[in-house]
Amino acid sequence: MAEPSPPGNAPLRWLRAARDALASVLLPSDCRLCERLLLHSSRIPICEDCLASFPRISEKICSGCGLPLEDMAVTEAEEIRCADCRADRFAFDRARSFAVYEENLVRAILLLKFDRIEPLGEWFAARLAEVLARYRDLMAADLVVPVPLHRDRQKERGYNQAELLSRPLARLLDLPHRGVLLVRTKPRPDKHILTLRERWDAVRGAFATRPGSQVDNLRVLLVDDVMTTGATLDACAKALRKAGAKAVLGLTIARAGRSPLWKVQDVQHR
Repeated sequence: MAEPSPPGNAPLRWLRAARDALASVLLPSDCRLCERLLLHSSRIPICEDCLASFPRISEKICSGCGLPLEDMAVTEAEEIRCADCRADRFAFDRARSFAVYEENLVRAILLLKFDRIEPLGEWFAARLAEVLARYRDLMAADLVVPVPLHRDRQKERGYNQAELLSRPLARLLDLPHRGVLLVRTKPRPDKHILTLRERWDAVRGAFATRPGSQVDNLRVLLVDDVMTTGATLDACAKALRKAGAKAVLGLTIARAGRSPLWKVQDVQHR
């Protein structure tokens, strides 16, 4: 994996910072999560305390899919795998995430998803680059691909929130970005709450690569906002494998942990 690209033009960065600082004085606003007055000049409408509150995922995770396994009593040297990975359930090679999908992070992702706050996408992309740095050898990739929306959903929304993450991440990693390599051929059901079985059924055969796409013998970094059951990443990975990808590596902002509501948990995901 390439090292992150060096910072951009310093004078331009200074001008942007000065502009944002002036805007914060003349047009003060509240944090979109806690509603306290923003005291910094960032273009991200979330305060520093709320950004710091996102529950980062620790090192104690499934070595395959990255599921947090905090309750397991193992030594740091042990490699642990969840039941799904021991059963080889997923077509992707491995997956990693930035934080646990709960509380403030849920609300922040909804802002990204429905309000198209691109600076927030850039902030999350930087966090994903940090995650990749922790797993440099395991997550080395040749190109970056976002999980696509169905054309009807993208037309309605006007953008794909996964691309708000994947495009700046590709710049940071100095890797090619292929925003239209994958397509979703089957829309998500209108039903808001899906059981575990319904989630897997909804994405089975729902993705394909565009004709002429070249992924032969390449390691694809597949980027999305949330990983819940792993069904979406799995379905995308199958399409990429069919097209000849050497490896598929999943990377998301958030990872939903298992809970008593696992089979009916609704994260409004695709």
